[in-house]
Amino acid sequence: MYSVNIDTFVFISGAGGNGSHWKRVAPVLRDAGYEVLTPDLPAGDDRAGIDEYARTIVDAIGGRTNVSVVGQSLGAHTAAAVCELVPVELLVFVAGMIPKQGETAGEWWEATGQSAAQRRQDLLEGRNPDAEWEDETLFYHDVPPAVLADVLSEGEAEQSFAPFSSPFTATAWRSVPTRAIAGKLDRLFPFPFMSELVRERLGIDVDPIDSGHLPALSRPGDLARMLIGYARHPS
Repeated sequence: MYSVNIDTFVFISGAGGNGSHWKRVAPVLRDAGYEVLTPDLPAGDDRAGIDEYARTIVDAIGGRTNVSVVGQSLGAHTAAAVCELVPVELLVFVAGMIPKQGETAGEWWEATGQSAAQRRQDLLEGRNPDAEWEDETLFYHDVPPAVLADVLSEGEAEQSFAPFSSPFTATAWRSVPTRAIAGKLDRLFPFPFMSELVRERLGIDVDPIDSGHLPALSRPGDLARMLIGYARHPS
């Protein structure tokens, strides 16, 4: 059981670091009375790793209190690191690469068995596990066409490998109330894989959403309502 007081949701994107990823989630939260911050990350800067990403988020938070930090995919590492620098009321991982002490984000994939899990899911659902990487098949398969067209019109965001190379050292986040959301249709981080990872690394049950890897694009209203539920009805 946890008790939180949330005034502001701060969103951290995954690879590419584009804050516009959350623009369909933000209005629902604002209509519910919350402030929403969606800062861009310096994802294309080879000098910027997780520490620099975290400081970018802290700068955006400024003097605000009663903050919930939400990290998508790779953004989970940054979200957890932010808790080392400012008080955070609630930490939420969305399809999150949940970090482990001493492990880099680059090592996370092999350490968690992601590749084998993705392969099993591909075979189970009739996809070729050896097919070439294709974003539209892997990430956007459940995103509405109009939303996908808008996302693609923004162009491909650059992502430096710098955040994948530094061992994760933050510890304060372990004492922050935490929830984890995973897509039941996620092809990159299959739901059974995420369920096991969340139990192993967080000791809690994952909360499912009917989406692929990017619920902020495919199910923004559902995602926003889940976050509101976390803020208003702690459990």
